[in-house]
Amino acid sequence: MEKLKVTVVTPTYNEAANLPDLVRALLGLGIRGLEILVVDDGSPDGTGALAEELARAHPGKIQVLHRQGKQGLASAYVAGFKRALEDGADVIVEMDADLSHSPHDVSHLLDKLKDHDVVVGSRYASGGQTDPRWGWKRRLLSWAGNAYARWVTGLRVKEATGGFKAFRREALEKLDLERIESKGYAFQVEVACACQKQGLRVVEVPILFRERSTGRSKMSWSIIWEAFWRVWRARWRY
Repeated sequence: MEKLKVTVVTPTYNEAANLPDLVRALLGLGIRGLEILVVDDGSPDGTGALAEELARAHPGKIQVLHRQGKQGLASAYVAGFKRALEDGADVIVEMDADLSHSPHDVSHLLDKLKDHDVVVGSRYASGGQTDPRWGWKRRLLSWAGNAYARWVTGLRVKEATGGFKAFRREALEKLDLERIESKGYAFQVEVACACQKQGLRVVEVPILFRERSTGRSKMSWSIIWEAFWRVWRARWRY
């Protein structure tokens, strides 16, 4: 696509082991106008300080938004989206910091954004995959959670729970971020519902969703429970 300001928003909490590799891979893509916005929730492992070091090593390429304490994935993304829009981003990409999303797939998302408003990196689109190391219980939980969210909300996208997306600026501005109520991964379903309600042109591209190799997953039973009931609220609201 033509030269645009592309901001990759990545929330972090104890991701010091992964952040340098993520930054190296993203900047190595050679995408003109690409910047990285790290939204750190006061990570005890020093992720925020490391992000500042990386920002100094790559002037103008990395910004860091520090927040006090662990406030949750959803609010981190909302804060990151708002900052990216304020800073004049033309395209906003959301992705995890744990390298479960391949940085190389960012180029594929941007390419599809030429003709669409939102591009979703999808495990469930034709050709999409989950990590071969996953056991059957993990695969079943992932598939069932996604199917449940789609059934309750009526979402047409096959990947309702994924957190790897690219938005045109104009598309993200149409979403009322102040209305977002979710705190955890239900945020992804709520955003997908808002996109569908706004009639945005959404397309999915297949990706391989990898298991993190370092660090600990942030998934918990409280997050799963929130996602279970929050999708009904999303259905009523959207």
